[in-house]
Amino acid sequence: MRILCLDLGSDRVGVAVSDEDGVLASPVTTLRRRGGVADLDAIDQLCQKLGAKAIVLGLPLQLSGAEGPASQRVRRFGSKLESYLGFPVDYFDERFSTVEAQRNLRASSAKRGSRARNIDQQAAVLILQGYLDRLRANDRAPNC
Repeated sequence: MRILCLDLGSDRVGVAVSDEDGVLASPVTTLRRRGGVADLDAIDQLCQKLGAKAIVLGLPLQLSGAEGPASQRVRRFGSKLESYLGFPVDYFDERFSTVEAQRNLRASSAKRGSRARNIDQQAAVLILQGYLDRLRANDRAPNC
């Protein structure tokens, strides 16, 4: 089963997808947020196009691991997305994913403009890969 991962920002959404076996995460695209049903519809179209039947949202936890206002916004969006798509949404800690994605892109010698365009989807790849690795380490199926 393919899993779609979203790194939800206020302006952009980084998107990554797993392979069919749930082993490897790959970047897909970065969506511009339009708000409301337009965002939900764009994600639904991607799910259909890629054959994804589950969603993982990056959950922006505070450094202490507690949930704050940003986490609550992501959970509200996840609840709407779950109702809209008709399949479950799971969450995975996204702390430091953007910083690590920036580091990885710099190390790859990607040009500055390319790094800026790809940072959100690279963060989504890191979130999804962490989620997939945790599932395999615990020999579990996705919660979503």
